[in-house]
Amino acid sequence: MSDSLNVRCPARVWRGRRWSEACGSSAPGGETWFKMFSKWSWLLQAVCTLLSIYSFGVSDGYAQSCGYITPESAVVSLESSFTAYCILSDYCLDYGNLRADKVIWRIQTKVVPKEHYSIINETVSRVTFNDTSILASPLTCNILVAGSIEQNIYGIQVALGFSPDKPENLSCIVHQTGRKTYSQTCTWEPGRYTFLDTNYTLKSRWPNEEFPDCLGANNSCTSTVVVFFVDLEVWVEAKNALGVVESDRIVFDPIKHVKPLPPSNLSLNSGEFPRVLKLSWENLFHEAPLELRFQIRYKIIDSINWIQVPLEDTATHRDSFFIQDLRPNTKYVFQLRCVTSWGEHWSDWSKEVVGFTAEDKPTKGPDLWRKISPVHSPENWTLVLIWKELNPSEANGIILKYDVSILGKPPLHFQQQFYSLNTTQLTLNVENGTYEVRIKASNSVGESPASVLLIPATNSRAPVKNLTAFPKDGKLWVEWTVPKTDVNRYIIEWYEECDNLTCASEWQQESGMKNRTFLRGGIKPRKSYKISVYPLYSNGQGEERSIQAYLEEDAPAIGPTVRTAKVGKTDALIEWEPLSVEEQNGFIKYYNIIYRTATGNETVVFVDPSKTEYPLSSLSSDTLYMVQVAAYTKNGGKRGPAFTFTTKKFAEGEIEAIVVPVCLAILLFTLLGVLFCFNKRDSIKKHIWPNVPDPSKSVIAQWSPQTPSKHFHHSKDQIYPEGSFTDVSVVEIDKKSFSEQDPKPFDLLRKEKNASEGHSSGIGGSSCMSSPRQSVSDSDEGEPAQNTSSTVQYSTVVPNGYRDQIPSVQVFSRSESTQPLLDSEERLEDPPVLGSDNSTPRHRYFKQNCNNDDTVMDEPHLDGAKQISPINEEDAAGPQTLQMCSSGPDEHEVALAGAFHPSPKGLAAEFETMRTNAVTEDEVPKCYLPQTVKQGGYMPQ
Repeated sequence: MSDSLNVRCPARVWRGRRWSEACGSSAPGGETWFKMFSKWSWLLQAVCTLLSIYSFGVSDGYAQSCGYITPESAVVSLESSFTAYCILSDYCLDYGNLRADKVIWRIQTKVVPKEHYSIINETVSRVTFNDTSILASPLTCNILVAGSIEQNIYGIQVALGFSPDKPENLSCIVHQTGRKTYSQTCTWEPGRYTFLDTNYTLKSRWPNEEFPDCLGANNSCTSTVVVFFVDLEVWVEAKNALGVVESDRIVFDPIKHVKPLPPSNLSLNSGEFPRVLKLSWENLFHEAPLELRFQIRYKIIDSINWIQVPLEDTATHRDSFFIQDLRPNTKYVFQLRCVTSWGEHWSDWSKEVVGFTAEDKPTKGPDLWRKISPVHSPENWTLVLIWKELNPSEANGIILKYDVSILGKPPLHFQQQFYSLNTTQLTLNVENGTYEVRIKASNSVGESPASVLLIPATNSRAPVKNLTAFPKDGKLWVEWTVPKTDVNRYIIEWYEECDNLTCASEWQQESGMKNRTFLRGGIKPRKSYKISVYPLYSNGQGEERSIQAYLEEDAPAIGPTVRTAKVGKTDALIEWEPLSVEEQNGFIKYYNIIYRTATGNETVVFVDPSKTEYPLSSLSSDTLYMVQVAAYTKNGGKRGPAFTFTTKKFAEGEIEAIVVPVCLAILLFTLLGVLFCFNKRDSIKKHIWPNVPDPSKSVIAQWSPQTPSKHFHHSKDQIYPEGSFTDVSVVEIDKKSFSEQDPKPFDLLRKEKNASEGHSSGIGGSSCMSSPRQSVSDSDEGEPAQNTSSTVQYSTVVPNGYRDQIPSVQVFSRSESTQPLLDSEERLEDPPVLGSDNSTPRHRYFKQNCNNDDTVMDEPHLDGAKQISPINEEDAAGPQTLQMCSSGPDEHEVALAGAFHPSPKGLAAEFETMRTNAVTEDEVPKCYLPQTVKQGGYMPQ
């Protein structure tokens, strides 16, 4: 098969041999024509070369190629090498200098490497492939022409594959297709895939005759020509382009390889026997003298496990069979197949047939158990009898009722009672004691044997030992050590642990010969189960033993919630609630406490699972901490929510240790201060709280000699009539000048003071009978020059009559007030005292306006009062404390003038005159106490 591109030259097609004249270099005028177009000469030469590759014979009527490939069409074995030749035609050598060395081989579009080429001669190029797996179609031969243009010469298709393998395992079987029709099918194994079209032919023959060939498909071949009781020789021939091979030959008798049809029309009959079913069928194979053998299998309707009848029981030819030892009142499924007595091929299984066995009385009594709970007192019980429904294999029919009897054992006086129920529970209120309970199950055929349960007052018998529980193969197993005493049976009771009290319990009964079993209830993963085992003896019941178990564990659903129970300065006590059983998902192996500061690293502490609190120590004071608790099972852990707390700044009792001493110190200091102030109260009052009497509440001493003493017995309104006016003047005394005077006159004043202490009259709290203030005589004589001046305040009271009436008595008084006088009340018109020294400040004097009924003090009296020499503060105190009482203003002025007179004799005479003027009962004593005031204020009285 060739594949070439033919480019025909029009000159050769239409003008025959003139192709060489038009394209060849020897054509007339060709040289001149090429010279005219010299710059296009190379292009024209290439075109003419392409046109010269093919030659056309018009007379022959076909186009002749410039070359070809041999072999023409190749089928190449993948297990051998391959060689191809590209042969150029001789008449193409004269055009374009075409030679074999310019041949290029390609596989599809890929260039074959040069090392695979070899040049036989100038017209033959050979290519060899040692690895034929790289071959593909098409394989082409190409050549380079002028201008390095590649032109295809020829191409072939290459088929790759293997020669056929020898067929193996040839076997034949005869299928029964009807009551008298058969077909023979032979199969074989062809071996590896050849990648080529391969034909398999089944050949057969008798010793002296051959049968028509059977062309195989899908490695088998079926023929409808079947002859029994002869030996047939059979083989398979495999053939493709690379070779032919035959299988081994086999010789067999078709009758020995018959696969019969399965029996049909199956039926079941239970009859009167509850444990027997009769299976009947119809055979379809009838080839004498051959007989059939049978195989029967059956199962309960919902089971997946088949039960087979032994082959020796069905080895003879038959059309029915009795199946025994079946369960009463049970639905069964049956199937049947057959094989010839000489054959090896069993028929297919027949269609299923379903049948029921008849009912029978129950084979055993129900499993019986009890639940006991005290009522009001341990002497009374609520006894709940529970039993399980019988399995279908035990019930042998439909259970119609349960008959229960209960009998009290001595010393109880409990007569036997009977109950007929169609439920699986009975509740009784009985006394605490030993009881025997019997129960029977009944169906339409009869009743079961009785199940007996002895309920003792106390479980005093031996319990099981070494109770364990573990998961295995998706089941929860329980294992224990059997007690030494013989046990009739065991009761295994379990319930799913939950937080409420309504968790349902389950139980099962096991034989006394067992020491392990698995729980047959609906056991869930990640749920906690409490399992109890009770051994039951013929004469009592053993104590229970319990264990907790999981079928499958997982990490806890949530982590514990932590909180602080107590927080200190460097420690804290944290606590958490244990996870509920439903949240644990397994056994808690340990707790992890993770705590850290806001910027610190985590600290992890492992805690035993029995603990629910833990003290954290070595903490920093006044620091914020975050703490979490994680619970771990064997399959992982879960952290709870984070909790933050701040440690205290001070430890417990630390504040008290600081505050109590400080408070005690303050209290002690306060007490000492109070004691000091109490002892120095006079000095403190004198320096801090001067006594400033309220002028509106002051008491004014009566000085007028005309005022009888009975005025003191009148009311305050009478002493101070409405409209009275007080003129207050201040006398300033130069202490220095006064201290220079002769102190001798003051000695007499001191003596007079002592003599007249009990007769002075106070004003505003210092009457004539009150204690005298500090006088000149009490003062230290060495202190006359400490202060330069002091102010003595006096008051002049001018009584006015009621509503402009002139009073009959002129009253002179001195105010006890220490408040300073207003400027408007100072007598600025008074001339300075002594008037001889301008540098001496102006001295004010105490002015009395004594208006009697007949006489008024004239100016000379006042002038005499002004002629007072300056004295110091201490000396001025003497006259303050001196209490002078006279009958008239004349004596008073004389006493004043004489007190400050420099002559001792005059002073003594004046005091003598004052003594002779006694105060009568009807007269009001005239008293005064000049006040000594320090500079800048007034001394409290």
